[in-house]
Amino acid sequence: MDKLNVIIPVYKPDESFSDILACIKKQSIKPERIILMWTLPDGSSDDVKSSIEEKYADNITNIYYVNQSEFDHGGTRRLAADKADAEYILCMTQDCKPYDDLLIESLMDAIDNEAVAAAYARQIPYDNCNEAEKIVRRFNYPDEERIQNKDSLKKYGIKTYFCSNVCAIYRKSAYNSVGGFVEKTIFNEDMIMAAGLVDNGYSIKYAAKAKVYHSHNYTCMQQFRRNFDLAVSHKQYYDIFSRVSSESEGIKMVITVVKKLLFSRFFYLIPMFIINSGYKYMGYRKGLNYENMSRKKVLKYTMNRSYWS
Repeated sequence: MDKLNVIIPVYKPDESFSDILACIKKQSIKPERIILMWTLPDGSSDDVKSSIEEKYADNITNIYYVNQSEFDHGGTRRLAADKADAEYILCMTQDCKPYDDLLIESLMDAIDNEAVAAAYARQIPYDNCNEAEKIVRRFNYPDEERIQNKDSLKKYGIKTYFCSNVCAIYRKSAYNSVGGFVEKTIFNEDMIMAAGLVDNGYSIKYAAKAKVYHSHNYTCMQQFRRNFDLAVSHKQYYDIFSRVSSESEGIKMVITVVKKLLFSRFFYLIPMFIINSGYKYMGYRKGLNYENMSRKKVLKYTMNRSYWS
């Protein structure tokens, strides 16, 4: 069987990260290598690196260091992919935990067809996730699989280009054929890659049988900043994201969540969810206008300050 490498950018992980690595190593199909791209404050000492390696490095876990000022969502993953020596690369995040020991096997099955260049997993919310966010996860990650390609643009719109590096597998030959992850982007390196693959005639598969735990309980301002950065990436890669509207999908999601909360015992969460959604929308609209803002204001709004350094 062809080899698979796992790629994980890491920054100040909590204690659950050791458990996540252990779950990856216990998969029914085991990775040949786990490549950790560890972001450290500029000028970190060798002692800091030694303590990290003592805790996490082993015969399959390789650690490479990135200065915080040089981290980039696309560029750092691109560096990791360049180090990968496998036919398949599996991108994950440090807060994403395999649901069971069949995650890699399910993703490998999903990408078995040569026409499928990438596949991404279903995200199951953690138990501590708030109810509104659980509904959002189910909306974005339903239990039905789908194929996304040029033929699905009318049906799925912006979701044709959807692929999440929270947990996504790529065929390395297809990845290389479209030039790899972009070197500089504040956000959305996975969707930019997916758009390139679709444009080149490949398909992306949403592999609902491959499941990971992943969710956040973002505050209103965190949602604002995240969506500000999202809009910046949409503006910078206008040629991709102008083809389909993302706002209509967002409105559809808000309506779905409100309806489900209204007819449940969690109806009292509706006002906070609407306020939260308003912050998302404001952040997105501000991000589309970032070029006309002062540097001070951009740094106030962004979630990724190092990107602007």
